[in-house]
Amino acid sequence: MKNSTNNIDSMSNSNTLKLGLFPLTAHLMPGGRMQLRVFEPRYIRLVRDSLRNEQGFGLCMLNPDGDVVNNEHIHPIGTLAKIVDFETLNDGYLGITIVGESLFDIHAIETEKDGLRTANVSFRSGLANVAKVETESTQECELKKRLQEVFTNYPEFAGLYPEQHFDSAEWVCNRWLEILPLAAEAKQELLAANNLRVTQNYLQCLFAENNEDDQSDDDSNVRQRKHGSI
Repeated sequence: MKNSTNNIDSMSNSNTLKLGLFPLTAHLMPGGRMQLRVFEPRYIRLVRDSLRNEQGFGLCMLNPDGDVVNNEHIHPIGTLAKIVDFETLNDGYLGITIVGESLFDIHAIETEKDGLRTANVSFRSGLANVAKVETESTQECELKKRLQEVFTNYPEFAGLYPEQHFDSAEWVCNRWLEILPLAAEAKQELLAANNLRVTQNYLQCLFAENNEDDQSDDDSNVRQRKHGSI
């Protein structure tokens, strides 16, 4: 049986791709890296097909209030993930390392016999307001400094990133959207806005409001990103 959800507008074939979907509570943005522990047969098949086709798969945010039967439990903006490494873990399960490449919009979801979700997706354009400037704003410096502190305090997490692009405001904002324990709905709104300045302003206001509060929540979320299970 196949179930479909929100068909947006018709799309040109040149901008669409059919991807297997991996809904997850942890979030991955372009440029991000994550390690996953895979054991469900449907996701083992997803990994196998992704490696064979060299196409990747879609990592998607879960909507806890969405209806699973109608595939409304998956938020509409996801990230194309490519597998860059894999191994057999000590417990016998499959471990993979993935990197986020680009954002996409989901236009239709189908459920295959083994429960794997697949979807037609179209890729989003790059962020607005990302022009390179010679001098960083105070806002950019603050976000960059805070993120550098996270990487320093959590070397195991930092080890996922052989290349760290702290001079890229977009890269910095994407890492914060992954790390911070924000509701998926809030992240989806920022991604839909597709504007770097909007995201920077949101993050800066968030830090201003929670200056020294909820540090333990941030720490927990950083540790959670090191390993996920599916």
